[in-house]
This record gives sequence, C-alpha cells and structure tokens, in this order.
Amino acid sequence: MLKKIKSLSLALPVVATAFSVTAEPLTLERIFDDPSLAGKAPVQLKFSPDGSRVTYLQGKTDDYNRYDLWEYNLKDNKNRLLVDSAALFSGPENLSDEEKARRERQRIFGKGILEYKWSKDGKALLFPLNGDLYYYELASAKSRKLTDTEAFETDARFSPKGHYVSFIREQNLYALNLKTGQEIQLSKDGGGVIKNGMAEFVAQEEMGRMTGYWWSGDESKIAYTRVDESPVKEAIRNEIYADEVKLFNQRYPFTGTDNVKIQLGVVSINNQKTDWVDLGEDQDIYIARAKWLKDNKTLSYQWQDRSQHNLELRFYNSDTKKQTVALTETSDTWINLHFDLQFLNDKKHFVWASERDGFKHLYLYRTNGEMIRQITQGEWVVDSLKGIDEKKGIVYFAGRKDTALESHLYSVPLFKKGEIKRVTELGAYHNVVIAKDNKTFIDNSSSVNKPGSAALRKINGEFITWLEENKLDKSHPLTPYLADLITPEYGTLKAEDGQIMHYRLFKPTNYQDGKKHPVIVNVYGGPHAQRVTNSWRSKNLYFQYMAQQGYVIFQLDNRGSYNRGKKFEDVIYKHLGVAEVADQIKGVEFLRTLDYVDPERIGIYGHSYGGYMALMTMFKAGDYFKAGVSGAPVTDWALYDTHYTERYVGHPATNAKGYEASAVFPYAEGLKGPLMIYHGMADDNVLFTHATKLFKQLQDQEKQFEMMTYPGSKHSLRGKSVQTHLHQTITSFFNRHFNVE
Repeated sequence: MLKKIKSLSLALPVVATAFSVTAEPLTLERIFDDPSLAGKAPVQLKFSPDGSRVTYLQGKTDDYNRYDLWEYNLKDNKNRLLVDSAALFSGPENLSDEEKARRERQRIFGKGILEYKWSKDGKALLFPLNGDLYYYELASAKSRKLTDTEAFETDARFSPKGHYVSFIREQNLYALNLKTGQEIQLSKDGGGVIKNGMAEFVAQEEMGRMTGYWWSGDESKIAYTRVDESPVKEAIRNEIYADEVKLFNQRYPFTGTDNVKIQLGVVSINNQKTDWVDLGEDQDIYIARAKWLKDNKTLSYQWQDRSQHNLELRFYNSDTKKQTVALTETSDTWINLHFDLQFLNDKKHFVWASERDGFKHLYLYRTNGEMIRQITQGEWVVDSLKGIDEKKGIVYFAGRKDTALESHLYSVPLFKKGEIKRVTELGAYHNVVIAKDNKTFIDNSSSVNKPGSAALRKINGEFITWLEENKLDKSHPLTPYLADLITPEYGTLKAEDGQIMHYRLFKPTNYQDGKKHPVIVNVYGGPHAQRVTNSWRSKNLYFQYMAQQGYVIFQLDNRGSYNRGKKFEDVIYKHLGVAEVADQIKGVEFLRTLDYVDPERIGIYGHSYGGYMALMTMFKAGDYFKAGVSGAPVTDWALYDTHYTERYVGHPATNAKGYEASAVFPYAEGLKGPLMIYHGMADDNVLFTHATKLFKQLQDQEKQFEMMTYPGSKHSLRGKSVQTHLHQTITSFFNRHFNVE
C-alpha cells in the first residue's frame, strides 16, 4: 500500500466578482470556439527599444487564431491596436514547405502577425508575412514591402544598429541596406543539400536553435552555419490529405545514422569573404549555440559531441583566427542545453548556467575561462537568466527556489555572496521580461484556473500598472463557466528510490460520499516537460469538462521529467519506459486508496511522449490501467531522430538491447483493455510510420484496438475543428468503455 507523503497547499487566487454568476455548462465545442476562453491573454510581450511602450500579440475577437500587434503606451497609459494584420496583408498566406516546417518546429500556429522585430531606434517594426518582409514606420503608420519576390524570405531581423535587415532566401544569407535598398548576398552556394544560415532539423526540433546566423554588435560580420545534408539518409515520407497524398523525399536523421555535416563561418559585410572556423578533427558533432562577445571580434560557440556527454564553450578570434576553450561541461548521462550565457559590458566577465552540482545554477566567469564563483546553489533549479544590472552588481533570474510548481523572478548579488530575494508573489506562475535599464519588468502571470495577465512592475516587484489585466469580469468569455471550475488538489508521492514526485488531482463536480468515479490519468512523462504546475494551460479546460462529466483527472510528473534536477531526470538513461511506468503505477496505487475512485475504471491518456507512455502502461501494466488513448506516439525509438533519442538511449551500436527494450513492440501481447490510437497523417516529427507499424503488429496478434487518423494534420493537430473532433473522440472512447452517460 502506497502512503501519501504530504499535501502541498498552494496559495491559489480566489476569483472575486461583484456580480452574481450562474454557471453555464462547459461544452467541448465552446472550449475550441471564438472568442478564446483565455480572454485577452497576451503573447510575445516586449519592451520597445526606447522603453516607451510594451508590445504584444493578441488574437482577434472573432478569430483567436489571427493575431494583431497591440501596444500599451507608457506615456498615456492606454492599450491600443498598433498594427492590424489585415492592413499589412489580408489574403490567405501561401507559405513555402520550409517555412511550414519551421513554424511547426517553433510550435507557431495561426494567421496574421506571428513574429515581429523592433528596429534599434524603436521607430520601425519588421514583419514577415506571406513569404515577404514588411517594414512598418510608426510615425506614418505606413508599411512598405522590403522584398517582393517569388522566393520566400525567412528568419528576418534587424542588424544590431538597425542599418540592415538580414534574411534567408533560397538557402542563402542576405543583408539589405535600409538606406540604399541594396541587397548583399553573403553566401553563394545554397540550394539542394546545402543550407547557409539555416538551422538543421535537429537544431530546430531538439536544440531549440531556430537560426543559423548571428550578427556581430558592430555590424561588420555575421557568423553563420553551412549545413550539408548529403550524409543524411533520404526517406520517402507520406503526407496524407483529404484529397491527395503528397510524397516527400525528406532527409531525416534517424537515430544511429549520419547527421548533417556542419561548418561555422564568419563573413565580412564589406567584401562578402567567409573565414571558416576550425571545428576539429571530429566532424560528427553539433553546434548548439553561437554568440558574439562585446569586443565584436570574438565569437563564442558551443561545441557538443555526438554522445552529448561533452560540451565546450569555445572562443574564436575572428581577427587572429585563433581559438580557445573557455570551459567544458561533462556528464556520464547527457548535458542539457540552455541559453543562459551573458557577456558583461565590462568585456571581462560572463555568466553561465551549469548542472554540474546536480541542479541548474548560475556561475560567474572571467573571459579567460577562470571561474570566479557559483552565484546560486541549492536543491532547486534556475529556469533562466533574465538580466544583469552591472552597475548595482545584481543578477535577475527565473527559478524554483520556493516551489517546483511555480516559476518566480529572483535577484542575487553578482560579484559577492548574498541573499537570494524573491521578487514576484507566490500563488501564480510568472513569465517575466526585464527592461534594458533594469528598472522595470513585465510580469506575465497566471494560475491553474486564471488565464494570463500582464502587469508592469518596478524591479523590486512593486505594481505600476496593468498592461493587460484580462480581468474575470462579466465581459470576460470565461466568466459564465467560472462557478463550476474545480480548484485541483496538489500533493506529493514517493518513488521507489525515495525521490519526491508532484501530482495534481481534479475531483469531479458531482462528487458524493460513497460514489465511485472513473479516473483519467493524463500523462506526458518524458524529459524536458512538466505538467504539474500552478499555471494556466488551455488543455486544463478539457480536464475541467471531463471532471464535470464525473471523472477524476490525475496528473503525476514521474521521474525523468523536468525542473527537478539531474538525479530526477537521469533515472531514464538508456532504458525508457521503465522508471516512468513504475512511477505511474505508484500513482494508481495512491488513487486506489481514495474512497471515491473506482479502481476498475482507471484509464490513461497522453500525446507524443505521453502517447508512448499510454502504450507502455497499457501493455506492461494492464491490471492498473483499464483503458487508454495514445496520441501521436513514438513506438520505435529507432525511427526517431539522432539528437533527442541518442541523448537518452545512447547510440544504437552501443545500446541495441536498450533500444529493443524501450520500444513498445515487445510488450504488445500484454494488452488487456480497450485502446485507441490517433495520429496526424502529415506528421513530420513523430512520423505516421510509428502508428502504422504498431497497427500491423496488433493486427497480426489479433489484438483489437480503435484508431482515429487526421488527414493533413501534423504532430500538434492544430485547428479548431480538428481539436474539437479529437476531444469528442477521446471523450466518447472513455464514456463508452467506462459506462459514463
């Protein structure tokens, strides 16, 4: 019998209203309809360069998937529409396959303005739309096309001083002089298997690196990658749509096979001459990150070996062509990449994040590679570096010092030991953006039942004004459903090795003493993800809906998931689907101790790695999980990509047994209860082959199962109609098999 270790009480905000509210029944159709139930939750919040306004993207009221650019003007304290996307381009967007893939990697979905960049002087904005680039002047409120070609321009940005706009066209790097209108082609041989200035597939999907080029601060040079895809195995991939089947010859780096050959060069804007950096004898490597030092001549880049056991921060002098290794990170399992590297203006120091003591923390270095001090420490993690006030000697970072379930802004002395101070208030999850002058910050906060709101605060946390309050008043689209929203319970359980796991539980609204309720265990369970947080996710609305239908919804972040330190993650190394399944079984053992849970009606549902987990639990623990829904699952890790899979399972040549044991196929005979599998038929991440391979095995074994496929849908299955139908299908499946009317 599993003991419940403790209950964690979160300071969840109580929604106060000055009016009487009669709850309307929440429906699946309404969850995915307009206007968004999240209200005016802003995204991509940024300070303008001059600090006079805060800008953000917001969906239209009649179509929350079409975004406009809004501003909060700090001079007159007003929110207003700054740029209407329809004024720039109103027709349907025709995107290149490359841009479609790039947006999928970024998890960007929608229409209108999806990206924007500020000019250095804050007087203009840059928008990529329909394959062209638009330059928008704030003073005149007029836009002009910078490019007007049949080719598609992507990854566009202003240069550091604002004299150029750079972009990728037909796999080459360009810079456009904004004063003269002259285009400068900086690479020549792009096309076919050669891509200049572009991030390869695994860099985008697995490293979080969406670009392949970096400006020096003085605009004299650009560092860029040259990718040769010819070593990568070419596979024919189907994308099945409602009325056609498209065939793609995609170079997909299946685990254990060859990666791209990558080079790193520095090109001069004046003469377009490229100097290539000596990356060493080992060509089977990754370039994870690149960033210029403040001297504008030294390029830093992060070199990672194929095993991901070693990472070097290297400094390349573009004048002398000499380079040094500033620091080295090593691990017996794997090294998590991050973006937490900041060079100080004094040109003598930098701040770096490392997990060398088991938890991600910040360290102060000299530029010669000498470590001065560890800035933060403890059995908790730093999320990200947010800012450095060099004059006051203060570092600002987001972290989990007070609770693993919320991200907060903290301050700590830079050069000397001192107290870590929390800036934001407990009871919400905070995403912050600090102004360049380190005097104010944007506090974009939410909690489990409260959509995001954005406030402007002083750097000490003092409230200044709302940028977007998104108040739950009578005009808010969520208000008619508030009275029936359930505040979930949070708690902890102990894993087999004694480590503490966090769970979240939504009780059914029709809870009665003595009544036994069915349960849906919602799982992800994989690395670099956390589901049990005190933050708003639109997916929570589906859990609220199911709880209103009489279900208990249970989520447990098993070992292997994120934001708990390396020991918590490393348990899964070289054998996936073992510790994760054992931990989810612990969760069910806990559920069985609850007198309102029906132990014979406990199901599981997950997507992606969660889909893999749903299969593994149904196949290996059928006595615990009586029905399951598996979405877009990985079924065979040999079919997944190099950087992700080898990070956790190793190379197939050295861990063949681990790959076999981590696949779902050896355990399929164990399927006992009803199973449904769904998959997008144009998925270019977890290929549809994962599903069809399992379909065939289950059919050969005469195992009955259900399936739902979505023509034209990729991994995220975007779109209102698709999402509505998908959740209707999941609901119907559990209702039928758990006898819920």
